[in-house]
Amino acid sequence: MFTGLVETTGTVEGFTPINGGARLTLIIPFGHELSLGDSVAVNGCCLTVDALDGERVSFDLLSQTLRVTSLGNLQPGGLVNLERAMSAMDRFGGHFVMGHVDNTGTITALEPVGQDHRLEVRIPDELARYCIDKGSITIDGISLTIANLNGSLLEFWITPHTFGRTNLQRAVPGQPVNLEVDMLAKYVEKLFASRGNTRISF
Repeated sequence: MFTGLVETTGTVEGFTPINGGARLTLIIPFGHELSLGDSVAVNGCCLTVDALDGERVSFDLLSQTLRVTSLGNLQPGGLVNLERAMSAMDRFGGHFVMGHVDNTGTITALEPVGQDHRLEVRIPDELARYCIDKGSITIDGISLTIANLNGSLLEFWITPHTFGRTNLQRAVPGQPVNLEVDMLAKYVEKLFASRGNTRISF
């Protein structure tokens, strides 16, 4: 499990398609601290370490992962957000993040406003029902608070700390981003559905 508090960014060294999947190799600052089999959230997608060589870390991507996420768009030299799975002794910040991407959205605006940045992301209509004003959603692995909700268009305010620590520093309008909605909203929907309500509104 993760928190959506990005530790640092890594750099894409290679992306090689293999039998419908792919091999992703990153340069990760904390690569020396990883072990084979460790979980790392890469742009919000939970991946398993498959090979290690110092800061060079490789992951195997399934075809399903490429279908659901934006990882197939990665190019050498690109920045990715990184977070290791939390330990039992960690303080819990952000919100509950599983690293299981629900779908992708699209950045529609990213502009500086004073020392901050205003970010707009359009998400698929079927995910909008899980979002509430001032609720949480994960964008490329970043736990963000929804500042304004207008249907499937979400607005966020990005602090200088978050902007400088994540891949948002290179983001541009039109770019796809990975989305994971709040898992608690999905559990509530499932609970109500089991009681005979096929759909609820948030």
